[in-house]
Amino acid sequence: MTDGRERELRLGAVARVEGETALRLRIGDAGTVGEAELRIYEPPRFFEAFLRGRRHTEPPDLTSRVCGICPIAYQTSACRAIEDACGITVDGRLAALRRLIYCGEWIESHTLHIHLLHAPDFLGCDNAIELSRAHRTAVERGLRLKQAGNTVVEVLGGRAIHPVNMRVGGFHRTPAHAELRPLAERLRQAHDDALATVAWVAGFDFPDAECDADLLALAAPDTYAIETGTPAVLPHAAGQATRAFPLADFTTRVVEEQVPYSTALQARLDGRRHLTGALARYAISGHLLPPTVRQAARSAGLPDPASGAVCRNPFRSIVVRAVEVLYAVEEALRLIDTYEPPPRPAVDVPPRPGTGHGATEAPRGTLYHRYALDAEGLVTDACLIPPTSQNQGAVEEDLRRIVEDRLRRGDATDAELTRLCERAIRNHDPCISCSAHFLDLTVETG
Repeated sequence: MTDGRERELRLGAVARVEGETALRLRIGDAGTVGEAELRIYEPPRFFEAFLRGRRHTEPPDLTSRVCGICPIAYQTSACRAIEDACGITVDGRLAALRRLIYCGEWIESHTLHIHLLHAPDFLGCDNAIELSRAHRTAVERGLRLKQAGNTVVEVLGGRAIHPVNMRVGGFHRTPAHAELRPLAERLRQAHDDALATVAWVAGFDFPDAECDADLLALAAPDTYAIETGTPAVLPHAAGQATRAFPLADFTTRVVEEQVPYSTALQARLDGRRHLTGALARYAISGHLLPPTVRQAARSAGLPDPASGAVCRNPFRSIVVRAVEVLYAVEEALRLIDTYEPPPRPAVDVPPRPGTGHGATEAPRGTLYHRYALDAEGLVTDACLIPPTSQNQGAVEEDLRRIVEDRLRRGDATDAELTRLCERAIRNHDPCISCSAHFLDLTVETG
């Protein structure tokens, strides 16, 4: 039912997301949403432009400043692309250390989103302060988990925020056994917290919804992809199998375009909406999770990917993120248990002319880097495609579908629709940098 009038919802600023974004929806008199626009209005920072002319050793440190929440993702993608351009492969113990520090970032980033940004939506709280009063034990558990993730990044990266120890070819310094022992003890304690978090979020009330988009994530042989892999697509159409494509084809398959209402580019996969991130990773590689993690996921109500079932409900993404925290803790413990210091902290990466590609699984999804180098190793071209630009189209379609569904089930006030839209956006944890203010809602009738 509708009130027989056209209206426009404007959300001036979306709370509890990393960054500054607004929303505009135009609702027709028949209860259909004609336009849904996620308006990212932060000034563009032109990272790709000021990377040109830099030495091939500089992109990891420079691009880590794109995001204070997931700098490891940017550093690792940059390193892999530069190394690819120079014909160098970093493997063995150095690659294991990269995976370990990436696990730390998954733990701290997912935990921040779950406990402080997303959980209030399910528990009737307007913000994390209210949540901490009503659910103190859960919030304290989340803070312990986040601190554990921060400690992993700090021990391997030199500091928790914008770490400085990663470099092209490896690290400036690698840890001794003795430095990782206290880290392992902390992670063992974090394992109990991670299990409890999965059980906690599994008890939330999830609205019925389905994301109408193809799923994109990296896939790696015999392991849940984090810091390496090949792009793989699971189409939305029923009965179609996952298919991979070469990383070098990424920008011909995932094409960005400028939209008039946003400073961020939007990307489409083969001309269609697509979604990257936790739901995509779990659908494509969930069958490769360890048995303990798969059991926790099934107990939390997630389908078993090995059966071919796919979770496409974006409201349940919080459960998948909690499962990925549990996996990252277990994987970090495994890597520490098998750790042997490498013979040297980095391999040499001499410059050469060429183009290199790198991609990793940032907490919010596939992050792609491409660099072209000249004979002296100077960057002549750079391309960075973050998860948020890829997910915007899917987020807008989610908003359109859930608002129309809510209107079909009965009249909804503008305030109710506003809250529903905010929840739908936060399902995808858009990474636009941190925002701490709340909404103003303007309704225009026509």
